[in-house]
Amino acid sequence: MHRVLVVDDDKVLQDSVRQALEYHHFFVDVADNGRLALDKVIQNKYDLVVMDVNMPEMDGIQALTEIKKYDPSIIVLILTAYSNVGDAVKVVKEGAYNYLEKPITSENLVALIKRALKARSLVETSIFSAPTLSLGKGEDKFVGESDVMKKVFNVIGKLAQVQTPVLIRGESGTGKELVAKAIHFNGPRKDEKFVTINLAAIPDNLIESELFGHEKGAFTGATERKIGKFQYADGGTIFLDEIGDVSPTMQVKLLRVLQEKTFTPVGSNRDIKCDVRVIAASHKPFEEMIKEGTFREDLFYRLNVLPVYLPPLRERTSDIPHLVGYYIRYFNGIHNLEIKDCTPDATEALKAYSWPGNIRELRNVIEHAFIIESSDYINLSSLPDTVRKASNAKGINITPEQEEGGVIDFTGIQNSVLDKEPGQASGDYNFQFATQNDENELKMDFQEAKDLFEKEFIIQALKINKGKINQTALKANIPKKTLLRKIEKYGINPKEYY
Repeated sequence: MHRVLVVDDDKVLQDSVRQALEYHHFFVDVADNGRLALDKVIQNKYDLVVMDVNMPEMDGIQALTEIKKYDPSIIVLILTAYSNVGDAVKVVKEGAYNYLEKPITSENLVALIKRALKARSLVETSIFSAPTLSLGKGEDKFVGESDVMKKVFNVIGKLAQVQTPVLIRGESGTGKELVAKAIHFNGPRKDEKFVTINLAAIPDNLIESELFGHEKGAFTGATERKIGKFQYADGGTIFLDEIGDVSPTMQVKLLRVLQEKTFTPVGSNRDIKCDVRVIAASHKPFEEMIKEGTFREDLFYRLNVLPVYLPPLRERTSDIPHLVGYYIRYFNGIHNLEIKDCTPDATEALKAYSWPGNIRELRNVIEHAFIIESSDYINLSSLPDTVRKASNAKGINITPEQEEGGVIDFTGIQNSVLDKEPGQASGDYNFQFATQNDENELKMDFQEAKDLFEKEFIIQALKINKGKINQTALKANIPKKTLLRKIEKYGINPKEYY
C-alpha cells in the first residue's frame, strides 16, 4: 500500500483529499504546513506528498526544497490556485512531479498520483524487467543493490531533468528501452509521446522514410503522403534502438536533426521543424567503429553527453536474489501461484551461471521454473539444463534427483495398477484388470487395462503436482487438451489433490 502525505492548512480540502485517497486504498497521513510536513517526512517513509503552496510557517516551495534535499525519491505534487500557476511551474522545474489547479477533483488527483507512481517505478525497476514495459505492478523499492546499479539510477535521475540527447549502451537484454522510458516519463516531456523505433529491424532503403516521412510519389509504392516518426513524436521523445546499425548516410541526417532540429521528408523540398528529445541505444563498440570509419565521431559525441552504461548481469551477481524475488512476485500474480522463494542451491546455481542473455534470459528462466515447479520453492531441479550444468561446472553439488529435473516416479503407479507389493518377485503380478469367467479361464481386455493405467497415471501425476493442470501437463508430458479430456472422461477432480 502506497503511503501519501497530504499537506494543506485548509482542513476541509485536507479532509476531502484524504477521504478520496483512502477510498482508492492509499494510506494517508496529514500535515497543516510545510514545517510539519518536513518533520513527518524525516520521521516516516512516504511514497508521495500532495502539498499546497500557500501555508503558514513554511510554504510549499520551501518545503519542497527541504524534502527533496532529505529524500530526492519522494514524489511531490503541488496544489495551487489559478492565480499562482506561475509559482507551480517554477516548483515543477525545481523537483515537483506536477501540479493541479484548484478546485481539484478526486478523479484528476488520483489519476495524476497513479501516473506519478508509475513514472517513479520506471526508474526504480528500470534494470530488472525485460526491455518492454510490462512493468511493474507498483513496485516501490529499488531492485539492484550493487554499487554499479546505484550509479546507474543516479544517472537516470539526472538525465530525466535535462533535455540533452542520451546514449544508452549495454549488451542485449540489459533493459535499454526501459531505461529510455524511465528518463522520458520522469522528465518534463512525460505527458507527451514516447516513440520507439528499432533501426536494426528496418531495411536500409526504408529507414529514412520511417524516420522523416515521405511525399506522395517520392518512390515506387509511395501512394500517399506519410509523416515520419520524428514528426509524430514532436514535443516528446523518440527512442532510436540499435543506432549502431544505421548507414553513414543516415548518420548524417540524424546529426542534422540533433543540431538544427529540422529534417526534410523524402521527396520534399521543405524543411520541417521538430522539438524531439532523442534517446539512442546500442550494444555496438562505437570506439572501434569510429576507428574503422563505420560510425561518425561527431554523431557519437553529440549523443554521448552523459552516457548510461548498463552492466551485464554476470557483473552484478549480488543483484540476482533481488531480481529473482521481483520475478517470483510478478509470476505469482500472473499464474495465480504462491511460490515463496528459491532454495539456497537454486540461488547459488543462478549466481554461478554466466547469463549471456542478461535480464531477459533470467526472466525466461524464472518463468520456466514456475511452469515446472510443484512445490512452494523454486528448486534446482526446476531450472533449465543449461543453468544446472553451468552450476555443476562451478563445483555446486547436484544430486541425481536434481539432475533428472523432477521426473515422475512410476513405482507407485505400477504398484497401484498391477497390485504388486514392493519386493514381490517379477512375474508374480496379480492383475487387477484380469478376470476369470465361469470356466476359470483368465480374461483380459486391453482397452480396460489401458483406461485403468491412464486413470491411475493421471491421478498420480496430479498428486505430484498438487492438482496444477499446467504443471501436470508439462511434467507428465501430456498435451494440456488431452489431459483435460482424460480428466473429464475418468471423472477426476484435480482439486482433491491441491
